Amino acid sequence: MTAKVQINRNIAGAKLEADQAKARFASTLTALQQRLKPGALATQAWSGVKEKSGEIADDAVQAVKDRPVAATGIAAAFLLFLARHPILSAASRLVRSDDEDDNRNKRGKK
Repeated sequence: MTAKVQINRNIAGAKLEADQAKARFASTLTALQQRLKPGALATQAWSGVKEKSGEIADDAVQAVKDRPVAATGIAAAFLLFLARHPILSAASRLVRSDDEDDNRNKRGKK
């Protein structure tokens, strides 16, 4: 009979361990479900983007402080690139105007 009591105790202990493991698993599963909700994922992603963009901005400011002449040159080149169409248009009007003046002068001298 003592062997039976020992077996029953072992079974009861195993059941208790199984119940505790089930409870831990359920808790882990609940936590995982909370973390995988779309809203939670979006919040985590947005936090990561804000943090990384802040680091990039800080790095950019430090780079400009370290090399102000190079930064000015890059900014000027970028602005010229953005304004290339108006600049080309104005230059072509100037060239056309000069050509027309030359043609008028040639006609007038004849």
